[in-house]
Amino acid sequence: MATYLEIICVIIALILMFYYYFTSTFDFWKVRGVPGPKPLPMFGNIKDVTLLRTSMCHYLKKLHQKYKDEPMVGIFTRRTPVLVVQDPELIKDILIRDFSKFANRGIPVLEKVDPLSAHLFNLEAERWRPLRTRLSPVFTSGKLKEMFPLILECSKHLGQYLDKLVAKDEPVECRELTAKYTTDVIGSCAFGIEMNALSDEKSEFRRLGREVFAVSFKQILKLRLSQIIPGLYNLLGYLLPRSEITTFLTKTIVDTMKYRDENNITRPDFVNMLMELKKHPNKLENISEVPVSADYAFKHNKENK
Repeated sequence: MATYLEIICVIIALILMFYYYFTSTFDFWKVRGVPGPKPLPMFGNIKDVTLLRTSMCHYLKKLHQKYKDEPMVGIFTRRTPVLVVQDPELIKDILIRDFSKFANRGIPVLEKVDPLSAHLFNLEAERWRPLRTRLSPVFTSGKLKEMFPLILECSKHLGQYLDKLVAKDEPVECRELTAKYTTDVIGSCAFGIEMNALSDEKSEFRRLGREVFAVSFKQILKLRLSQIIPGLYNLLGYLLPRSEITTFLTKTIVDTMKYRDENNITRPDFVNMLMELKKHPNKLENISEVPVSADYAFKHNKENK
């Protein structure tokens, strides 16, 4: 009898510990006088978002409608306090005047598991600033204008493809059509490869493009793990194989660079710009920290071999 009582006490103690852990921060906005909805243990204020009943965009829209007269609203993503700023002047202060104090995004970047996550939209200020400085010259108006002929070439293929569809006199799936065209443009301007997504129904690039935006249990599980337990998720990077998308894109960049080096090929696209930065690093600052760059791609390819 005593054993059962001890087990029950341990279970109750664990439940209380978990409850305290998930609710210990829930007075954060209250003591600061910031209004907001009441959070729930484990979920905070994003229960419907976590359970995929709605998107974060729709939730924030409803939140704004409910607190439209408030300059800011305090919510919780699970147990983390998040401030939703609604006053235009405060937003201007955060994004312009005091941007140096609000540069971090709060998005976990776990390169061991997902190397492609270390990009400008995710990185924190310490790595974002030097990376932006190094890549800014790559995206000048002059550099982008050099890519116009590549985009025009893809648009010609689009016109030819549309002529074939019109001749068949069948309904056209506009979303898939524009997705194929976009795939061809990205392939030509970024990777320097003719992906032929318009002409080839079995295009590997288009298939992977669908997978990037596809919603699956595996992707949802990975996303939730990275958000809730980033330490464990990062540890899994040593055990889990690279995703098909990461492996495919890395190999594509490495093979393209190698082929151009061996054949002395120059093309006005993003890969060529990265190759120039690799060959002439003194043009800017040292680019050794640039993720998913030439240095990373070659290193990753060498490790896989």
